Amino acid sequence: MIYKDLHAFIAALPSATLSIQWGSDYVYKIGGKMFAVMGPPDGKSRSLSFKAADESFEILTHLDGIIPAPYLARAKWIQLDKPQRLPVKELKAYLIRAHALVTASLPKKKQRELGLTV
Repeated sequence: MIYKDLHAFIAALPSATLSIQWGSDYVYKIGGKMFAVMGPPDGKSRSLSFKAADESFEILTHLDGIIPAPYLARAKWIQLDKPQRLPVKELKAYLIRAHALVTASLPKKKQRELGLTV
């Protein structure tokens, strides 16, 4: 999956917002809370980090090119040195799950404000 397609996919998740932080990293949030981070589009680093479920964290961090995310590992974030480490379908599923995990951690009122609950 190329960078611009990956960006478009993440940015299109329900109520996702993008902010540029830490210089030029793309930080994707839901309700003000991060769920994914990508290195800048024109930068050397093409890494991708995202929130993972406990069991996914354990599985993914045993694969080549995937490590516990620096500074966020204790919160079960993983970092791929390049998004191509996972098949596109699988990567999209993990990103949808990251979005869902962070959405579920938001207060119910915030979820309703964002139109994410009934």
